[in-house]
Amino acid sequence: MEMKKILLVEDNLEVRENTAEILELSGYEVLTAENGKVGVQLAQANDPDLIICDIMMPELDGYGVLRILNKDPNTAQIPFIFLTAKAEMSDMRKGMNLGADDYLTKPFDEVELLDAIELRLAKFTKSQEPFSKDAQGLSHFMDQARSHNSLEHLSEDRELRQYKAKDLIFEEEGHPHYLYFIISGKVRTFKSNPDAKDLILNLHSAGDFLGYEALLTEANYGHSAAAMDKTEVALIPKADFFALLYNNRDIANAFIRMLAGDVKEKESQLLHLAYDTVRKRVADALLSFKNEFHDTGELTFSMRIPRENLAAMVGTSKECVIRVLSDFKADNIVSTYLSDITILDEDKLKAVRW
Repeated sequence: MEMKKILLVEDNLEVRENTAEILELSGYEVLTAENGKVGVQLAQANDPDLIICDIMMPELDGYGVLRILNKDPNTAQIPFIFLTAKAEMSDMRKGMNLGADDYLTKPFDEVELLDAIELRLAKFTKSQEPFSKDAQGLSHFMDQARSHNSLEHLSEDRELRQYKAKDLIFEEEGHPHYLYFIISGKVRTFKSNPDAKDLILNLHSAGDFLGYEALLTEANYGHSAAAMDKTEVALIPKADFFALLYNNRDIANAFIRMLAGDVKEKESQLLHLAYDTVRKRVADALLSFKNEFHDTGELTFSMRIPRENLAAMVGTSKECVIRVLSDFKADNIVSTYLSDITILDEDKLKAVRW
């Protein structure tokens, strides 16, 4: 097992040396800093597994250390334990409000110190475990979140809504009130231009979240979302969304990982739209449908896609899509019947470059 690395920030030499010795004898790798400024530098350079930090220090106090580290994505999730000679509740509340995970009052004994460290490391490891992206995984995540004192008020019963094909889930320029979680079905997100033509931004299926960008920016929706077939969605109220992000660091870390899985995919899709040929974009769109909604490993795959939807996703006209599909049919890459498209040769489709 890899040795855990602990950063100890303490200005009192005797306390620093005694605490470091206890930690080293207990099997931890220890870095020490004599003030908050050095502590921040060591944290940013060494990526410790846990930080123990005194509050009252020269150069930069413990509150300042925590504020700086919380603003850096690379250090914000590191478990943080405050040390203080004071036992006043106001100090404890201030530390916890800033995001500290635990609080030890000096003088502390060896068992108390090691128990606090083991508990925080165990909770952090637990928080890194992924939740299944389905209704059961969402319920498990929310149940775990409610087990924390700061999040026990989270709503237990989430509203479920059913949508038919083409029903709007939310509309561009609408004001956000919920985070949406797809339980079943398929959803497309799209923007409409002045000619009432739609440009599909992305395809979503069970396990995906919708609408969090508008909640985070506190702006109206920048696009619309509509069901592509029979779809069920769970609604997480706006207040719960922000509580999950800001009331507990471990839960926030897990929640952010659940939300942010498709950022690179969106970026890649926009680059393809800007630089690829129409043939290449049609091929990639068909492969995207297959990869998103079909994973059985069969040699052929059939899907029902109205030509105007495929055109909107590709960013071209319906007539242009029909011409490209005709070329693909002539090359025995796909076959078509009405709205149905069957991929006959996936390798040839992947090989399309222009």
